[in-house]
Amino acid sequence: MNAINKLIAAGVLAASAFTAVPAFAANAYNVYITEWNYQSRVADEKGEYIELTNLGQFDVDFTYWSYDDDSRQSFTFDLSDFGIVKVGESVILTEISADLFRTRWGLDDSVKIIGDFNPNLGRADEINIYDADENLVDRLTYGDNTIGGIRARYNSGIPGSVDVLGENNVHGWVLSQVGDSEGSWRSTVGDIGSPGQTNLTIAAVPEPETYALLLAGLGLVGFAARRRKAA
Repeated sequence: MNAINKLIAAGVLAASAFTAVPAFAANAYNVYITEWNYQSRVADEKGEYIELTNLGQFDVDFTYWSYDDDSRQSFTFDLSDFGIVKVGESVILTEISADLFRTRWGLDDSVKIIGDFNPNLGRADEINIYDADENLVDRLTYGDNTIGGIRARYNSGIPGSVDVLGENNVHGWVLSQVGDSEGSWRSTVGDIGSPGQTNLTIAAVPEPETYALLLAGLGLVGFAARRRKAA
């Protein structure tokens, strides 16, 4: 392969790297709401839960992170007990106790759960996640009484594809089913979901230094092409 062809090949690789930028609304941490259920089949308590997942390339410290519903107030519910959430790790907020939730869903101690949380999720509500500096990390507004809404009770709500992450568009979410793309299963009380794990992945986004190198490579390709044409 001559020098020109090598430069062209480098340019193709550079262009393909740019297309690796995800289509969804990326946040600074790549931490996303990846599942929710606002009501369990158990009549005397809802057993609702929210799953958050670190889909980034770095561990995230949840110290002083917080959750709130549609009142949109940071520091309403403290998420510090999650501690360091590792790359690919999913964590759970639930209205019932952590021990009961583990028993109901067959989860071991490796899954981080904060139980007995309040405020509660309602039929038409909102999930807001804030970082330690009170910046909004992710938001999902939902309701089953709107066109395209889904009734995420008994069956949890999960993203229809990775592209809906961070978009705050519930129309892109679907109801979980046993054996679906998330490997959902049935709990001991008949609810369906996949709390504590996800099969969602996102493409790595090049660092700024990488972008600079890619742009330099594309510039060399253009320069070489112009020299060849002039010759």
